Amino acid sequence: MNKYILSVDAGTSSSRAILFNKNGEINGISQYEFKQNYPKNGWVEHDPIEIWNTQLKAIKDVLIQSRISANRIYSIGITNQRETTVIWNKETGIPIYNAIVWQDRRTKAYCNQLKSENFESIFTHKTGLLLDPYFSGTKIKWIFDNHPKLYELAKENKIAFGTIDTWLIWQLTNGKKHITDVTNASRTLLYNIHELKWDTELLDILSIPENILPKVVSSSEFIGFTNENILGAEIPITAIAGDQQASLFGQMCINEGAVKNTYGTGCFCMMNTGQNIVKSKNKMLSTIAYQINGKTNYAIEGSVFIGGSLIHWLRDQLEIISSASEIETLANSVIDNGGLTFISALSGLGAPYWDPNATGSILGITTKTNKGHIARAALEAIAIRSYEIISNMEKDSKIKFSSLKVDGGASVNNLLMQIQCNILQKNVIRPKLTECTSLGIAFLSGLASGYWNSMEDLKNIWHTERIFTPQNKDQHLISNWNEKMKILHLKQKKY
Repeated sequence: MNKYILSVDAGTSSSRAILFNKNGEINGISQYEFKQNYPKNGWVEHDPIEIWNTQLKAIKDVLIQSRISANRIYSIGITNQRETTVIWNKETGIPIYNAIVWQDRRTKAYCNQLKSENFESIFTHKTGLLLDPYFSGTKIKWIFDNHPKLYELAKENKIAFGTIDTWLIWQLTNGKKHITDVTNASRTLLYNIHELKWDTELLDILSIPENILPKVVSSSEFIGFTNENILGAEIPITAIAGDQQASLFGQMCINEGAVKNTYGTGCFCMMNTGQNIVKSKNKMLSTIAYQINGKTNYAIEGSVFIGGSLIHWLRDQLEIISSASEIETLANSVIDNGGLTFISALSGLGAPYWDPNATGSILGITTKTNKGHIARAALEAIAIRSYEIISNMEKDSKIKFSSLKVDGGASVNNLLMQIQCNILQKNVIRPKLTECTSLGIAFLSGLASGYWNSMEDLKNIWHTERIFTPQNKDQHLISNWNEKMKILHLKQKKY
């Protein structure tokens, strides 16, 4: 078949488009970064128009580079940064506020207010989430509270809300489709993951009109066609999934107990829990993994806010490396961390601490400390935070995982993967193709469009590049970490 699946991968810092062939191989890739806006301390915004323009440019460029016409795209799948909130005018299609990004912390006080009013248990029971600025619901509330005229327009059915997938589909279909999927809906604080519908009680608590919300579909089904004038052909859109769920599927973690960790800006770890919703006692999140043919798979998830961005911080702020790829060589220049413990709380701590006020620290500095020690301690911090997530997932699910599948930009760092393997005392499996988020949404799209016939087809496409096996027991890193966390009065929180 001389046709391709187009993966639209709308990330936190860039818009990407990747073409996959029948063998799951990349036929072309294009990527454009867009601006990160920081209007105030703790605020993070994107320009939705810039996201659309860069995404459209990436799509058109990948077609040109691959020398194919739009009618050779069999179907499109869209995966996206989750929780990021866009609100636009339905009549004009123009955003009425910048996109508020998942990293944004402006609603912290409001989340604390809701907690003090004992609302968190209601939200957690229905959505599997915590009351945290991370999620979309309080972002919508903030926009309406600070722009009351928009709330009036919303009540008149003139306003649309969406996460980035919804915004892009609106654009690709020229405003004909206002759609999201269950995975993205499950990250809004508004979607009941038990009943699989928008929850009126939660909407009432946050004073959000239901008419602004998109229709919710499964992760893999025919959604609609792109407008012919945009790409030069009507192309079926047949899949939507949040980036971490797409990565889980792209790693073929389709069995209960399968675990993947994505080492990107942050680290996002997911365990497939099958058709069971696991309620965490250790501040993990319950979420929807994917929905195919009416069957919903769930997952338990933990997020580390600072992952690969810690390496960028060493590059951009401390300037001990000039490019991210140098971190492995520098860390390998020493035999150990020289007694350092790097607490990587540069923007608070995610699961299982959920402490937005935590700050980072480097402890154990002596006159013998050098750049190599700092680099190695930083890699260990990324691995330790991931270990904390995975160990708590095991406790919650009562499932002992057998191995960890890894992807994301930092997963190419062999030293980091070996440290992770040693700490976990489990095999760490890196796939031949680490673009698992884009591959996962291609898989979901291809299943719905008939490009691939079955899960067996997909399993035959997925290949291992390297398996890391435990070499040392680096448990002293965990004990040192826990000791330093006690000194800093940082404690894991439980329900």
